[in-house]
Amino acid sequence: MWNEQKDALHRSFMFQTFSKAVNFVNDVAGVSEQHHHHPKITIDYTRVVLALNTHDAGNIVTDKDHLLAAAIDQVYQEYSL
Repeated sequence: MWNEQKDALHRSFMFQTFSKAVNFVNDVAGVSEQHHHHPKITIDYTRVVLALNTHDAGNIVTDKDHLLAAAIDQVYQEYSL
């Protein structure tokens, strides 16, 4: 679940292996390019943390962030199957 804190949407994702975490990040990169919007990404072994905000709007959360968050959730569902 995404949480809004300090003018950004945040979510952590857990994976069984480091490789799956990195593959997820690569998939997130592809979706981000399609949306022309890019998250802050932190990888810590099997945990991926994403933060979204809109730089062009003064580093606040906008509809652009919510749309990308929903797209990222769809990507994550593929890893949860």
